[in-house]
Amino acid sequence: MAQDTLLKGRVLSFTGSPFEAEPEDAVQVNEAVVLSGGRIAAVGGAQDLARAHPGAEVTDHGEKLILAGFVDAHVHYPQTAMIASWGKRLIDWLNSYTFPEEMKFAAPDYAAGIAARYLDLTAAHGTTTMCSFCTIHPESVDAFFAEAQSRGQRVVAGKTCMDRNAPEGLRDTVRTAYDQSKALLQKWHGVDRLSYAITPRFSPTSTPEQLEAMGALWAEHPDCLMQTHLSEQTDEIEWVRSLFPSARDYLDTYESFGLLGGRGLYGHAIHLEPRERDRLREVDAALIHCPTSNTFIGSGLFDMAGLMSRGHRIGLATDTGGGSSFSMLRTMAAAYEIGQLRGVPLHSAQLLWLATVGSARALRMDDAIGNVAAGMEADLVVLDLASTPAIAQRSERAQDLWEAVFPTIMMGDDRAVAEVWIGGRRVTG
Repeated sequence: MAQDTLLKGRVLSFTGSPFEAEPEDAVQVNEAVVLSGGRIAAVGGAQDLARAHPGAEVTDHGEKLILAGFVDAHVHYPQTAMIASWGKRLIDWLNSYTFPEEMKFAAPDYAAGIAARYLDLTAAHGTTTMCSFCTIHPESVDAFFAEAQSRGQRVVAGKTCMDRNAPEGLRDTVRTAYDQSKALLQKWHGVDRLSYAITPRFSPTSTPEQLEAMGALWAEHPDCLMQTHLSEQTDEIEWVRSLFPSARDYLDTYESFGLLGGRGLYGHAIHLEPRERDRLREVDAALIHCPTSNTFIGSGLFDMAGLMSRGHRIGLATDTGGGSSFSMLRTMAAAYEIGQLRGVPLHSAQLLWLATVGSARALRMDDAIGNVAAGMEADLVVLDLASTPAIAQRSERAQDLWEAVFPTIMMGDDRAVAEVWIGGRRVTG
């Protein structure tokens, strides 16, 4: 039987949403956490837990912050190698950089290499779960799931479906999209810590017939997530209008084909019409905020405060590689900056919640990941709040935890990640 592990430090748990009360009131800080059998066994005082678990291996992290591993709710792992590609709007950027790179994923060895690289990079930044688009190639899905499975990692992914407005070699058909997605779903969904997401890329790259087929597949497997893109850029919205002239709005191009639901993940969702907001809230769908991508590609400013005030389910994401960083710390910093531009700066507790509980809620996995509480899966990140001289000289003046955390959110990178645990196993540090 594996030995229990006791980690000492400042253990941060959320007891509620910091968007629904005073942010500080939604947080509890304890002295230690015990890991046992891949799960969190207990959280509490260090002496009490040491007495209750006398055989546990103890690591004392001092003033470091221990919290749930980061959950990245919208990524494209196949875009790892072309992250931070210069200077294009969305549609030109796809044609210039993304589609040529995604063509390579028909080769299983190439897909496997990028999957391993991506999971190494994200683990180094403290991300323990992500929801990824793959490519149209089943090989890309197999590679990602196989690599995650070998690491005991909880991930979500799906075959991207496109049957128009993409280069030859990156288009499937209505039939192959349905058949291959279903076969992959049956192969991987619910195996170990793996979950399948039905994945039409976005309305412009799917015919109405393909969207209808994806809606039918989702109706057959309603326990699956469905991920896509929505209202990222204004010129994209105009393109959708031209392709679907009878649709009421962008969301209607999904809704009319059975692709609107509570287990739907809608990336970006920046330029929403009032009807779209109302319908997304009615079905309790998840909106995924991708702040570094939104600024990097010039998409716009997500309305965090307005959507949260209406009770929307919101997650946070890097959107690799439209997003310009693998780091959820950098993503939180960008979310703060966009909040400032919107006139509503986010509190440190709100930013950390979005990157953990919020994204886990978006993925409908907050009963398993995203928080430090007894019974949860043991995915953790340990943050050094003095990881660089610049951060250290600021945090040492802090009057409370939040003032100490904020410089790491704004200036931190992988150097701030002291340890990462996935499924109760230390993978970095």
